Amino acid sequence: MPKVDRRVVKTQQAIKKALLELMSEKNFDHITIQDISDRANVNRSTVYLHYLDKYDLLDKMIDEHINELKETSEWACQEEWVDAIQIFVEYFEAHYLFFSTMLSSNEAIPSFRAKFLEYVIEGFKDEFHKTTGINEGLSEDIIVKFAANAYIGVLESWVKDGMPSSPKSIAKELGILMDRIL
Repeated sequence: MPKVDRRVVKTQQAIKKALLELMSEKNFDHITIQDISDRANVNRSTVYLHYLDKYDLLDKMIDEHINELKETSEWACQEEWVDAIQIFVEYFEAHYLFFSTMLSSNEAIPSFRAKFLEYVIEGFKDEFHKTTGINEGLSEDIIVKFAANAYIGVLESWVKDGMPSSPKSIAKELGILMDRIL
């Protein structure tokens, strides 16, 4: 894989940060490429060099975080529930601006939440096959969707509430609940 120029990475980070900051201040529909370029301190053409438009920028940001979570989950799934969840919660904490913006912005929620839910459901399907007995006779699809929506709902509340408890604390409680469900 070719090495990416640090200036390109730095510029893309500035553009992404600018969009997140603007989304926390105003409606996504009212944000322009000029707003983004002004906030990132780059030319409009620089934004267009990296992204087709603001929707492409948002989609790429969402995909980037989902992909990073997928990479994290490959390692996390080898852990017990509490330890695996703590890895995720710490990722949310480390990327608070992104997740708080995605979860509090009315425009971003549907696309982010849908992709995140799809990712969590796929992960929980793998875990469901490892369990025996507790959910015998129940629909795998319903159990997995129930667990995934509950999991995401708790994470959403935790982020929206300003992360009032530690990652370890929220991971412990979620881990215990996931052990009971899956």
